[in-house]
Amino acid sequence: MLSHFDFNNLGPIEKIQGKNLQNINLIIGANSSGKTFLLKALYAAIRAHEETGRGDEPRDFSDVLGQKLYWTYQTEKLGDLVTRGAQKRFSGSLSLDDNSALAFGFGQDTTLKVAVHHNNLQKREANSIFLPPKEVLGLNKVIVKTTIQDKTFGFDATYSDLVIALQGAIPRGRPMESFTKSTNMLEKMFQGTVEPTQDGDGWIYKKGNSRFSINITAEGVKKISILTTLLRNKYLSPSSIIFIDEPESALHPTAITQLMDIILILAKQGIQFFIATHSYFVIKKLHLIARQEGIQIPLLSPDENNDWAQQSLEDGMPATPIIEESVRLFQEELELLRK
Repeated sequence: MLSHFDFNNLGPIEKIQGKNLQNINLIIGANSSGKTFLLKALYAAIRAHEETGRGDEPRDFSDVLGQKLYWTYQTEKLGDLVTRGAQKRFSGSLSLDDNSALAFGFGQDTTLKVAVHHNNLQKREANSIFLPPKEVLGLNKVIVKTTIQDKTFGFDATYSDLVIALQGAIPRGRPMESFTKSTNMLEKMFQGTVEPTQDGDGWIYKKGNSRFSINITAEGVKKISILTTLLRNKYLSPSSIIFIDEPESALHPTAITQLMDIILILAKQGIQFFIATHSYFVIKKLHLIARQEGIQIPLLSPDENNDWAQQSLEDGMPATPIIEESVRLFQEELELLRK
C-alpha cells in the first residue's frame, strides 16, 4: 500500500504531502486546484514501477517513468509540469508500507529524462489502474488507433493503459473468490454484464437474453462495467491501487452511494483507492462510512490560497465550497418554506 507521498512544484500545486495513507483516500478541491494533476503523478510513478522489468521490458525505471509521465500529461516536455517560477524544480517522493521508497525530480528545461535520486521499491506483482471520468468501452477502437497504433496525443496513458487492461481474457467460472461479493453487487446495480464481442474488437451489454450495442448503453452502465471487468479478468488483485477521477460522473446519487459501499468492500480485501471528486454525495457517503466503520479516511484539500492540508473524514465533514454550497441551498429552501 502507498503510505506516504510528498510533491513540490507540481503544476498548480506548490507543495502537498500525504501521510499515513489508508485503503481509501479522498482528494477534493475546486477546478484547476490540481486534483487530477496529483492523481496522475501518483499513478504514473507507481505504474512505471510495476511495469519496469516485466517480461522483456529492457528499459530502466528512469526511462519508463519519463515515458509514463510524458504520455500521461501529454506536454511538449516534462519541464512544462513544473510550477512556474524562477529556478523552480519538481521533486517528488513516495513510500510503500514495506518501508521501501522512491525519490525523483526534474527541472523546467527537462525534456524527458527523470532524475531518480533514490529507489529501493520492492517489486510489485499487483497492477494499478486509473479510472478517468470518461468511459472507454465505446471509444475502444479510437483509443487503440490514436495511442497504440498512431502514437499521437489525444487520449492520455491512463486511457490506453485501461484499454489494454480490459483486453485481458475473462476466465471461465467465478471471479477471484475474495471479490465475488463486490462483482455481484456491481453487476446487480445495472442488472446485466458487459462482455467483449466475439472478435475481441469491441463490447456489448448483455441483460438477460438481450444484447445491446455498447454505443447505445447508458454511460453509467459502461462506467461501472469497467470496474466489474477488471475484477472478472483478474487484472485487479489484492494490493492493487485504483485511482478514480470523478467517480460520480454519469452516475445518479443512489448509484454513487452503492459504488462507495462496493469500494469499502474492495478496500477491506486489500485494494487501495485514491478518489478525486466534486460530489457532495461521495464526500457524505465516505464520511458516514468512516464513522460507521471506525476507520480513518484521509482527506486532502486546498484552501483559498491553494495551500493543501490533510484531515480525516472520521473527524467530520470538511469546510469546503462543496459542502458550504450544499448547506446554502438547503437553507435557501428552508427560507422558501417559511414564506
